[in-house]
Amino acid sequence: WRSKGRHAGNNPRPAWLSSPPLYSAFQIPGSRKAQTNISVESAAAEQLRGPEVRRYPGAGAGAGAGAGAGARAGRWRPGSSECGCTAGGSSYPSGLQLHLLFRTVEPLEYYRRFLKENCRPDGRELGEFRTTTVNVGSIGTADGSSLVKLGNTTVICGIKAEFGAPPTDAPDKGYIVPNVDLSPLCSWRFRSGPPGEEAQVASQFIADVIENSQIIQKEDLCISPGKLAWVLYCDLICLNHDGNILDACTFALLAALKNVQLPEVNINEETALAEVNLKKKSYLNIRTHPVATSFAVFDDTLLIVDPTEEEEHLATGTLTVVMDEEGKLCCLHKPGGSGLTGAKLQDCMSRAVTRHKEVKKLMDEVFKSMKPK
Repeated sequence: WRSKGRHAGNNPRPAWLSSPPLYSAFQIPGSRKAQTNISVESAAAEQLRGPEVRRYPGAGAGAGAGAGAGARAGRWRPGSSECGCTAGGSSYPSGLQLHLLFRTVEPLEYYRRFLKENCRPDGRELGEFRTTTVNVGSIGTADGSSLVKLGNTTVICGIKAEFGAPPTDAPDKGYIVPNVDLSPLCSWRFRSGPPGEEAQVASQFIADVIENSQIIQKEDLCISPGKLAWVLYCDLICLNHDGNILDACTFALLAALKNVQLPEVNINEETALAEVNLKKKSYLNIRTHPVATSFAVFDDTLLIVDPTEEEEHLATGTLTVVMDEEGKLCCLHKPGGSGLTGAKLQDCMSRAVTRHKEVKKLMDEVFKSMKPK
């Protein structure tokens, strides 16, 4: 602990260790059971070990045979129930180290201490959303695109329009084909190759939202009944996954669809070929604006909105509610977990209505700024 210009006999500890311990607000209870929690062997704990030897004041080379024992006793070692916390208090690990170690070893208990105070480790209240931003027209080669950030969660949506034959059972309709891609780029949990379970669930969720909310009438995508129709391929790529991927994907899809412009297409009666007029383009007719709001359930009773990836992992259940501007329920997604009472579910729907107004206002401001003055 010696620094330049500081003598061994004066103050061998840095000044910031002379102040009251920084970890007092997150202090691990002093029971023996709590101390044994520190003995869990983990790579994170080894990284937080700090200096190999932290001696007591006076336990120097002049201590004779007891010097080695004193050095061993004054050492803080993860993997041992000995914290090195002596009566003198000189061998405490730093407050930041204990803070991070407690979060690594006992993450659920760490969160519970915050939730008891109606707040979260990132400083948000239980009903507070992360900062939401949207950028429209991000991809120049797409017919419509958007980029949405929900805290650190980032999703980009690109829509490509192609010609296709209408389905035989609905000759006057077109297609909307969504696909959610969760690649190793966005999180260490995902692997290359075919879509994993979470990506398939997200893709099906987006397809259900499109179908149930009637965001676009598929009849509007028909060019010539039984002959030609538009096929909209909606690719949603997650660039950074920090929880609440369904909310971000729903918002990104809606913003990208509002950005799509399709050219005028006519069928030549003589050649039966499609003639595309790129000089005349029109926006899609967006009939509804579905907005998703996700919740995490802690300890079977406590609800928090817009969960992070860590909060989703620790939660006993999740719930996603999709509402439109008229307050109608478009979709309800609950993949198992803790059950909810009718009152809790009604509370979630009320919060979803409020969230819809916030997102709709943000989207209106973005598209209003894009119009030529």
